[in-house]
Amino acid sequence: MSAERAGVIWHDAENGAYSGDLWLWEELASAAEGPILDLGCGTGRVALHLARRGHATVGLDRDPELIAALAERAEGLPLRAAVGDARRFELGEEVALALAPMQLAQLLADGAERTECLGCVKQHLLPGGRVALSIVERLPQASEGPPPLPDVREVDGWVYSSLPLDAVDIGEEIVIQRLRQTVSPAGELGEEENEIRIRTLAAAELEREGVTAGLVPLPRRQIPPTDLHVGSTVVLLERPA
Repeated sequence: MSAERAGVIWHDAENGAYSGDLWLWEELASAAEGPILDLGCGTGRVALHLARRGHATVGLDRDPELIAALAERAEGLPLRAAVGDARRFELGEEVALALAPMQLAQLLADGAERTECLGCVKQHLLPGGRVALSIVERLPQASEGPPPLPDVREVDGWVYSSLPLDAVDIGEEIVIQRLRQTVSPAGELGEEENEIRIRTLAAAELEREGVTAGLVPLPRRQIPPTDLHVGSTVVLLERPA
């Protein structure tokens, strides 16, 4: 098992099964009159879903390994996979809708980086085009109940298990911790802790940054929580026609 291949497998295991937001991206894509841009697309959870429904889609991610996997999966679909940084990229085309699912905006370091990203997106939007950004404004209250189940994949006899351990709001950041375990075909167990930090962010703050970038806020949307995932606020911004 190569480190590169493991990166794709872990991304698929920890993100690929989530479908609680797809209805909204599909609704917005159906209303858009032009191509769709999926920012931070990874291996294509959202981009592939939209392309399979006939939407011309561009998937953008800064990780060449994930983009290579997406390009293979996109064969025969109206989907282009592109390597690029969400803060500064050049597609060579304009889009009617840009999507930033899975708290991509909160992976950026600060307001300056988010404004830079939104400004770059604006330059790629058709007049009247929109950008939709999913964020977690706050963590829900801890509830009693059974512990979460791990996300599990099996590839070529290897078993990959990623167990959510905790999510803690520490003020400026939300820290998400997971335990990653692998079991080889010979039964050997390996494990490591994985941590992701996302910036705390209010919808109103992101909207102000959108205005700074030359975009106009529209009414927000909500993605309800599921048994395994918290709900999200979706900030909608429009490029003036």
